[in-house]
Amino acid sequence: MTSLSVEMLAADAVEPITSAGNAQLGIAVLAGIAVIVLLITKFKLHAFLALTIGSLALGAFAGAPLAATIDSFTVGLGKTVAGVGVLIALGAILGKLLADSGGADQIVDTILAKASGRSMPWAMVLIASVIGLPLFFEVGIVLLIPVVLLVAKRGNYSLMRIGIPALAGLSVMHGLIPPHPGPLVAIDALGANLGVTLALGVLVAIPTVIIAGPLFSRYAARWVDIPAPENMIPARPSEDLEKRPGFGATVATVLLPVVLMLVKALVDIVVDNPDNALQKVTDVIGSPLIALLAAVIVGMFTLGRAAGFTKQRLSSTVEKSLAPIAGVLLIVGAGGGFKQTLIDVGVGQMILDFSKNWSIPALLLAWLIAVAIRLATGSATVATISAAGLVAPLAEGMGTSETALLVLAIGAGSLFFSHVNDAGFWLVKEYFGMTVGQTIKTWSVMETIISVVGIVFVLLLSLVL
Repeated sequence: MTSLSVEMLAADAVEPITSAGNAQLGIAVLAGIAVIVLLITKFKLHAFLALTIGSLALGAFAGAPLAATIDSFTVGLGKTVAGVGVLIALGAILGKLLADSGGADQIVDTILAKASGRSMPWAMVLIASVIGLPLFFEVGIVLLIPVVLLVAKRGNYSLMRIGIPALAGLSVMHGLIPPHPGPLVAIDALGANLGVTLALGVLVAIPTVIIAGPLFSRYAARWVDIPAPENMIPARPSEDLEKRPGFGATVATVLLPVVLMLVKALVDIVVDNPDNALQKVTDVIGSPLIALLAAVIVGMFTLGRAAGFTKQRLSSTVEKSLAPIAGVLLIVGAGGGFKQTLIDVGVGQMILDFSKNWSIPALLLAWLIAVAIRLATGSATVATISAAGLVAPLAEGMGTSETALLVLAIGAGSLFFSHVNDAGFWLVKEYFGMTVGQTIKTWSVMETIISVVGIVFVLLLSLVL
């Protein structure tokens, strides 16, 4: 297990844009994060503006020249958007195709037709995990809520017994598995290998989602035993379609980018020869851009055309998928700017100086930082971006697997205890018709279980890799 130590050299660190001492830098970091938290929670300012203002405040408190702070922020924003912006856009297009074509409904209906009784919670977690791969968390909730409510009502199940597994599947995918924005940004910030991170993320995600989903739902159903609210059952996207894509074609399309990226990671590990022809091919087709682009192009035929979409309808679907992610891209970009400002003022070296005598593992430190920011801001994405910037120097001396585990530790921490400052908290509360107390006892506890179980399995993997 990698621990913080003097041997974690920061030789390649950027020359700080300020000569402030560690004490002043520490105060500057706390002040910058406090500004972001205050603007988001107290003044309800959009996270993009909060991160921008917080970055400028960080530079000011650290004594850095304003011009240098602005340069750091804009460079970081540009690098982050360049690194992950296209991937987020492609993921959004694939998710929109999946939803509008009825492909998601086809997956749901096929699996539910083969599940009943005790297997239903396991079916729900499987559905949510598969659908959650290409979809943003909020989109996944909107897509799955009608299914959860209908299954609970028709099968006379406890709403929590069905709902918690679905929410767990979506949340684990959102926090740990690329191409979701948080993991992508952390991978970019820490220089991690996407394929290895994806493979290890799946290893961590499987036991985590089982414990936080079907197993925990037994207790959640006892704590909060409520029926499905009648007024919250909306229409399903595919009800107006004359036909839907097939189950096999839909699943294959969703899993295509995952398979391509995993094949690349496997070949890189087994072959490990940049001049090998097979590795050259897999390095291209398994790159995130090509893998997701291939899935989008294939999806236009296997999902869009299979649902009877015309060329104009396909074009409209792609266009509508991009508008909602503008805010996400801006937040992610501003988070990258904040991360770069942290690095350029010398916070990375400060953390190494402060922690050189500590015995706390680097993975656990990364998780704790993400937890603190998550609790303060309520945003998993903001927590991931900020924590990645703070612990980036720790990745300098790490191997490929260790860096991937650092990404997963941050992702797990970013999911800890969702509460009243998290938009997802209110989304779940309103859809399921729960009180604040009931939402805390179910949703918030589930998120905490995901976070704690996730870091436990990350630490266990670090012992054997």
